[in-house]
Amino acid sequence: MSTSEQHNPADTNGAHNWAEVQASEDFRQLRRRLRNFVFPMAGLFLAWYLLYVLLADYAHGFMSTKVLGNINVGLILGLLQFVSTFAITTLYVRHANKNLDPIAEKIRNELEGGRP
Repeated sequence: MSTSEQHNPADTNGAHNWAEVQASEDFRQLRRRLRNFVFPMAGLFLAWYLLYVLLADYAHGFMSTKVLGNINVGLILGLLQFVSTFAITTLYVRHANKNLDPIAEKIRNELEGGRP
Protein backbone atom coordinates (compact mmCIF):
# COMPACT_ATOMS: atom_id res chain seq x y z
CA MET A 1 0.00 0.00 0.00
CA SER A 2 1.44 3.42 -0.94
CA THR A 3 1.87 6.26 1.51
CA SER A 4 -0.94 8.33 -0.02
CA GLU A 5 -3.36 5.41 0.25
CA GLN A 6 -2.51 5.00 3.93
CA HIS A 7 -3.27 8.68 4.64
CA ASN A 8 -6.35 9.01 2.43
CA PRO A 9 -9.35 7.68 4.40
CA ALA A 10 -11.49 7.16 1.28
CA ASP A 11 -12.49 3.92 -0.41
CA THR A 12 -12.28 3.30 -4.17
CA ASN A 13 -15.65 5.03 -4.70
CA GLY A 14 -14.39 8.23 -3.07
CA ALA A 15 -16.59 7.78 0.02
CA HIS A 16 -14.84 8.85 3.20
CA ASN A 17 -14.46 6.71 6.28
CA TRP A 18 -15.40 9.41 8.78
CA ALA A 19 -14.67 7.20 11.78
CA GLU A 20 -11.09 6.87 10.54
CA VAL A 21 -10.85 10.63 9.99
CA GLN A 22 -12.16 11.30 13.48
CA ALA A 23 -9.71 8.80 14.97
CA SER A 24 -6.71 10.33 13.17
CA GLU A 25 -4.02 12.12 15.16
CA ASP A 26 -4.50 15.31 13.13
CA PHE A 27 -8.21 15.45 13.95
CA ARG A 28 -7.55 14.77 17.64
CA GLN A 29 -4.96 17.53 17.69
CA LEU A 30 -7.42 19.91 15.97
CA ARG A 31 -10.13 19.11 18.48
CA ARG A 32 -7.71 19.45 21.42
CA ARG A 33 -6.47 22.86 20.24
CA LEU A 34 -10.03 24.07 19.75
CA ARG A 35 -11.11 22.91 23.20
CA ASN A 36 -7.99 24.37 24.85
CA PHE A 37 -9.08 27.78 23.61
CA VAL A 38 -12.88 27.61 23.74
CA PHE A 39 -13.49 26.12 27.18
CA PRO A 40 -11.24 28.46 29.21
CA MET A 41 -12.40 31.50 27.22
CA ALA A 42 -16.07 30.58 27.65
CA GLY A 43 -15.51 30.06 31.38
CA LEU A 44 -13.80 33.43 31.74
CA PHE A 45 -16.51 35.24 29.81
CA LEU A 46 -19.32 33.57 31.75
CA ALA A 47 -17.62 34.46 35.05
CA TRP A 48 -17.21 38.07 33.89
CA TYR A 49 -20.87 38.21 32.80
CA LEU A 50 -22.05 36.63 36.06
CA LEU A 51 -20.03 39.19 38.01
CA TYR A 52 -21.72 41.98 36.04
CA VAL A 53 -25.19 40.55 36.69
CA LEU A 54 -24.51 40.03 40.41
CA LEU A 55 -23.13 43.55 40.78
CA ALA A 56 -26.15 44.96 38.96
CA ASP A 57 -28.50 43.05 41.25
CA TYR A 58 -26.76 43.32 44.63
CA ALA A 59 -24.42 46.34 44.45
CA HIS A 60 -26.74 49.13 43.38
CA GLY A 61 -24.71 51.78 45.16
CA PHE A 62 -21.48 50.74 43.46
CA MET A 63 -23.04 50.37 40.01
CA SER A 64 -24.72 53.78 40.24
CA THR A 65 -21.49 55.57 41.21
CA LYS A 66 -21.04 58.49 38.82
CA VAL A 67 -17.77 58.47 36.93
CA LEU A 68 -18.17 61.31 34.47
CA GLY A 69 -21.35 63.34 34.13
CA ASN A 70 -24.26 60.91 33.83
CA ILE A 71 -21.95 57.98 33.07
CA ASN A 72 -21.84 55.52 35.95
CA VAL A 73 -19.92 52.33 36.74
CA GLY A 74 -22.83 50.12 35.62
CA LEU A 75 -22.88 51.71 32.17
CA ILE A 76 -19.14 51.35 31.79
CA LEU A 77 -19.19 47.69 32.85
CA GLY A 78 -22.14 47.04 30.53
CA LEU A 79 -20.28 48.55 27.59
CA LEU A 80 -17.20 46.54 28.53
CA GLN A 81 -19.30 43.40 27.97
CA PHE A 82 -19.45 44.36 24.29
CA VAL A 83 -15.76 45.21 24.22
CA SER A 84 -14.87 41.84 25.75
CA THR A 85 -17.03 40.07 23.16
CA PHE A 86 -15.14 41.74 20.32
CA ALA A 87 -11.81 41.04 22.04
CA ILE A 88 -12.67 37.34 22.40
CA THR A 89 -13.68 37.22 18.73
CA THR A 90 -10.38 38.81 17.71
CA LEU A 91 -8.41 36.39 19.88
CA TYR A 92 -10.31 33.43 18.45
CA VAL A 93 -9.68 34.50 14.85
CA ARG A 94 -5.95 34.79 15.59
CA HIS A 95 -5.95 31.43 17.35
CA ALA A 96 -7.84 29.76 14.52
CA ASN A 97 -5.61 31.25 11.81
CA LYS A 98 -2.45 30.19 13.60
CA ASN A 99 -3.38 26.91 15.31
CA LEU A 100 -6.55 25.45 13.77
CA ASP A 101 -6.65 26.35 10.09
CA PRO A 102 -3.35 24.69 9.09
CA ILE A 103 -4.44 21.36 10.57
CA ALA A 104 -7.95 21.65 9.12
CA GLU A 105 -6.44 22.45 5.72
CA LYS A 106 -4.19 19.40 5.96
CA ILE A 107 -7.13 17.15 6.83
CA ARG A 108 -9.22 18.62 4.01
CA ASN A 109 -6.42 18.18 1.48
CA GLU A 110 -5.99 14.56 2.51
CA LEU A 111 -9.72 13.95 2.13
CA GLU A 112 -10.14 15.75 -1.17
CA GLY A 113 -7.04 14.79 -3.04
CA GLY A 114 -4.77 12.69 -0.95
CA ARG A 115 -2.23 15.52 -0.69
CA PRO A 116 -0.58 15.80 2.73
